[in-house]
Amino acid sequence: MPTLTTAPHPAPAPAAPPAAPAPPAGHRSTDRTGAPARPGLGRLGPNWYAAVMGTAIVATGATAVPVGLPGRTGFAAVVWLVAVAALAAVAAARAVQLVRHPGAVRAQLLDEPATAVFQGCPPMALLAVGHATLVAGAPVLGTRAAVTADLVLWCAGALYAVAVAAGVPYLMITRHRIPAREANPTWLLPAVAPLVAASAGSALVPHLPEPWRPVLLYAGCGLFGAGLFGVALVLPVVFAGLVHGRLAPVLTPSLFLVLGPLGQSTTAAGGLADAARTAAPALAGPGRALSVLYGVAVLGFALLWLVPAVAANVRALRSKMPFAMTWWAFTFPVGTLVTGAAALARHTGFGGFAGLSAALYALLLAAWAVAAVRTAAALPATLRAGAAPRPEAADAPEPVRNP
Repeated sequence: MPTLTTAPHPAPAPAAPPAAPAPPAGHRSTDRTGAPARPGLGRLGPNWYAAVMGTAIVATGATAVPVGLPGRTGFAAVVWLVAVAALAAVAAARAVQLVRHPGAVRAQLLDEPATAVFQGCPPMALLAVGHATLVAGAPVLGTRAAVTADLVLWCAGALYAVAVAAGVPYLMITRHRIPAREANPTWLLPAVAPLVAASAGSALVPHLPEPWRPVLLYAGCGLFGAGLFGVALVLPVVFAGLVHGRLAPVLTPSLFLVLGPLGQSTTAAGGLADAARTAAPALAGPGRALSVLYGVAVLGFALLWLVPAVAANVRALRSKMPFAMTWWAFTFPVGTLVTGAAALARHTGFGGFAGLSAALYALLLAAWAVAAVRTAAALPATLRAGAAPRPEAADAPEPVRNP
């Protein structure tokens, strides 16, 4: 049974999550004693939040699909609870890691470029669970409690998203040294986070006191622009890396990450247009028209990209592509297409978009089921590997405080 490597590594070894460049020569992640961090908690990476995102979007998608599905409200609530539990578990593990292995956490951000880009996942997980709480958890918690929980998670996630969207590119420019030919779709993760914040924030606007509605609406528009132009900067570099470099087989699922900003921006545009009705009525009509024109064009390209992404992954699976956390890339990006198509169906009344949203949701469910089952199957072996004694423990140096 394969184990799940907990943080990205450059080598395309079996079960290793996404990686591109290697850490600086001679670098090894360390725990609080200065000894190398062993596999397990010391190597837990921010990429684990992708499982939280993928689960939360299943709950959100169930409420968004504009097709009558029996039992979907109860199903969405159950999946939302799973997402909440997953967020709590991963956040707790990362908190323990920060206390016990601060050197490893610092190295993941500053010295491991392949891991640093996954810092985009934690804020998106907060935002995704918050939004799922509003749309899927309200029947359980009540509307008032759901709005309060979502608002808290949105504020934390939005600030975190802005910090990551600005901070990771800063590190890429000033500290990380990564050949352009090694660019891959994981580079998009920090840039997409503000788009998720814009989309999730738009759903909160009608629930706020009237004076605060324009504030959140315009903040959402600013986040939309920040994410959209950030993606526009990174995407050409990513495509050049795919064409001129060689994508490791274990990274093949990351091709689906390109769908994320496409579906998320379509969802955000539709959500902001809806939010304008209560926050800035004069902008509602033009905003709705713009969201439809933008969304149809972007969704068209997303469906085009879906073809080579699926074909490349089928080819990799035939070549025995190993399971890794990268398989969660099949979930959240597809979920954004579900919500994007649903927004277009809502604004146009065209049944084709409703059918497309339902078909994509079926694909999302299949991908989520496979990723969840494979992750659960590999988790015990991963935990055993993390709990195994470290061979070099006897020779570990005297405790050293990390700066």
